[in-house]
Formats: sequence, C-alpha cells, structure tokens
Amino acid sequence: MFKLKIQNETDVLEAVLLGTARSPGPVPSVKEAYDPKSRYYIEKGEYPKEDAMVIEMTAFDEVLKKYDVQVYRPEVLPDVNQIFSRDIYFVIGDKLVIPNILKHRRRETEAVQYLLQEIDPDQIIRMPETARAEGGDVMPWNGHVFVGYSKPEDFAKYEVSRTNEAGVDFIVNSFKDWEVHAFELNKSDIDPRQNALHLDCCFQPIGKDKAILFPGGFKNLEDVEFLVHFFGKDNIIEIDREEMYNMNSNVFSISPNVIVSENKFERLNSVLRQKGFTVESISYGEISKQEGLLRCSTMPLRRRS
Repeated sequence: MFKLKIQNETDVLEAVLLGTARSPGPVPSVKEAYDPKSRYYIEKGEYPKEDAMVIEMTAFDEVLKKYDVQVYRPEVLPDVNQIFSRDIYFVIGDKLVIPNILKHRRRETEAVQYLLQEIDPDQIIRMPETARAEGGDVMPWNGHVFVGYSKPEDFAKYEVSRTNEAGVDFIVNSFKDWEVHAFELNKSDIDPRQNALHLDCCFQPIGKDKAILFPGGFKNLEDVEFLVHFFGKDNIIEIDREEMYNMNSNVFSISPNVIVSENKFERLNSVLRQKGFTVESISYGEISKQEGLLRCSTMPLRRRS
C-alpha cells in the first residue's frame, strides 16, 4: 500500500500528483468561467492554449524529477481541464481527504482512481455533503492547519468561495491532534485583483519558518496580525496587490531549501535567493491566466522530514 505523509508544506517531497494540461477542452464561454481572471482572458481572446500549457507543465515535471520526486499524473480525460490537482483531494498527516468541490469539476476525480486504489482505505476520509473545501485553502504546518474559508453570507454570494464553515468544522473534528486556524478571505467574482480565490493565492509558508503574505487577501486584520506574530515579522515576505494578482504566493516547495517559482517573479525570486533558497524558475505564465499557479497544480502525497 502507498504510504501518505504530509506534516507541512516544505519537507523533502517524495511523491506528488501533478495535474495535466492535455485535452483541456475548448475555450470556455464567459458564463462558463468560474473565476474572474479566466473570465478576463476569455474576454480578451487570450485564454491559454493547450500546447503552451503542456510545455509549461512538462518543465515543472522535469524539475520535480530532477530532485528524484515520484510524480503521478492523472489519466487524461477528453475535454476536461485537469491542471489544478491541488483542489480535488488533500493530505493531512497520513489521511487523504475527499472534499466536495465544484460540481462541474468532479469528473477530475475519476482520473486518479488508480492512485486511490493504492492507498489503504482506512487512510481515506470523505467530507459530508454539507461540507465544502478545496485543497488550495488547506495548509498543514507542523501540528497546525491553516484554512481559508468564507462565512455563510459570502459563501452564498460568491462563486469563488470554495470552502465553507462546515468544511472548517470537518477538518477540526477529523484532525483533533492538529490546531486549526481559519481565516476569512476577500472574494470577488468580478475583479481578480480583489479576489483571493484560495488561501494559497495570498499566503504560503516556505522554508522552516518563513512565509509569503499578501495582507489584502484577508478580511480581518487580526488574522494578518496572527500570521505575522506566528512566523515573526522578519520572516514574512510581503507581496503587493499586483504581485498577488500574478500569483507570487503560489510557488511550490520541493524541500525547505528548494522552491519552484515563475521566472517573471523577479523581485520575489531575488529576495528568496538572498535568504538562501535555491530557486528553480520556470515559465508558468499561460497557466496563471486561469488564476492558479505552481502550488495549485500539485497535490503532495508524501514528504520526508
């Protein structure tokens, strides 16, 4: 049986599910877009093409294999966008959670059933129908779990609200040995610069004790203050709204010392290198047009401390 182990966001990565950009289907209509950034590029006629996205994901795959990571890929389903594997499942400790995601994305789960068959059924837990969550909102961190969510009024109002209070309660009740910290996020179905689609669109831990943070992604100042206190002010790399829009917080850690980043993140990559990180920079700008980046494309299965 396949062994799961995710204690945090940065331990040495051993196994990961990386999405696929093959056969994503035709360009969606504006009405079919389920985030404001995708809608913007559809309206401009600049929605990313399959060939360009395949090239970007192939480069990511090559970097992961350079560090001896076991990379799983979904089976390719015709005309289904399967890039953002982070959302369809997530792992906390030695448990894989099957959450409830957007209805029109649920076919994506069919493509990784072969992987679930390798996991001990006792290690798989399923959310009840009333609970909603996506993996981009969930971050294990050494006995803590950071969760981005929306309260009922925002969850009902915004299509981009993906994790609800019942989802948070499920994580609290299912992982009693972990301390859960839930943060309300700012949402907008219209303006991608005002929208934190997931927690990893405005925050992510890196290294052993650092984090990337866009304060404007959070509804409540006290949540920002909590995170600054938790990591320490000197350990926070703050990004601005335009960097958030370009997905600067959505990098991906292969280990505490190695981070995969978009090569256009010049300021962030420079800061990371100054702080001693090895930055593997690749082009991922076409995929970013769908309001997701490197972390969104991965679902880690096992990390080694």
